[in-house]
Amino acid sequence: MLKIGNVEIEVPIFQGGMAIGISMSNLAAAVSNEGGLGLIAGTGLSKLELKKQIEDAKSKLKDAKKVLGVNIMFAASNFMKLVDAAIEGGVEFIVFGAGFSRDIFEYVKGTKTQAIPIVSSLKLAKIAEKLGAPAVVVEGANAGGHLGTDLDSWDIVPEIAQNLSIPVIGAGGVITPEDAARMLSIGAVGVQMGSRFVASEECEVSRIFKEMYVNLKKGDIIQIMSSAGLPANAIISPYAKKVIDEVTEFPKNCFACLKKCTKKFCVNERLVMAHDGDLDEGIFFAGRDAWKIDEILPVKEIMDRFKKVFK
Repeated sequence: MLKIGNVEIEVPIFQGGMAIGISMSNLAAAVSNEGGLGLIAGTGLSKLELKKQIEDAKSKLKDAKKVLGVNIMFAASNFMKLVDAAIEGGVEFIVFGAGFSRDIFEYVKGTKTQAIPIVSSLKLAKIAEKLGAPAVVVEGANAGGHLGTDLDSWDIVPEIAQNLSIPVIGAGGVITPEDAARMLSIGAVGVQMGSRFVASEECEVSRIFKEMYVNLKKGDIIQIMSSAGLPANAIISPYAKKVIDEVTEFPKNCFACLKKCTKKFCVNERLVMAHDGDLDEGIFFAGRDAWKIDEILPVKEIMDRFKKVFK
């Protein structure tokens, strides 16, 4: 049991917020129903779309004790509108990364919703604690998607856990129950997992995407530079190679979804293609250790295997 503020999470497992149709209501509700914290990825959605996702997830929860959250990239141009959607939707937590908001902790005061930042350094973790963060997710360079450090989670979690008085959730490199146990042994009180939940029955990406995870070999994850201006871990693919070779072109239709964009390509567009299973044109984010995944499982089975670590 993990208590954050006045909210109790039965199993201290955060399901990573994977945007553009990966962490949606179906997956989030399934994780929450098993006692974890299911996170709906709000980035790429409008305020109305996110509110509908929250409503749908809530309709699938077994009881009122189940905890639900939203993940939002600070780099998203409609960040505050999505924050409002989460508050109005009545979720317990907003987990945010890809940048840092100093104002959000004061903004959510007096609401049901608490804000938890994703940090990658002791300096930022201490700032978050001082500003009123009830917990932090500490994410290393071995995580999937956008990254804020060159150091792995195993390197940065111990220092942060030793110097903070609020709960530390370790993210990056947690694929197996043994990885979760290792994360707890270095000071984290819970874990965040993204990649393991992509290869779940409830995740709403194409079967092709899930099977890519199952068929991964060690070394198949490479680092690219996202158009969001941050490095990111992705499965090696024809389009990922184009990004590395810098032979991409920005699309003609731009919806200004990011506060800052390199305009070398549209990461949103490429993640949509990945979601739909386009092997040639999609960008498939994944944690560096996703090669450890060898089967697609129901969320209940994944959670049951990990729950033993927290007993």
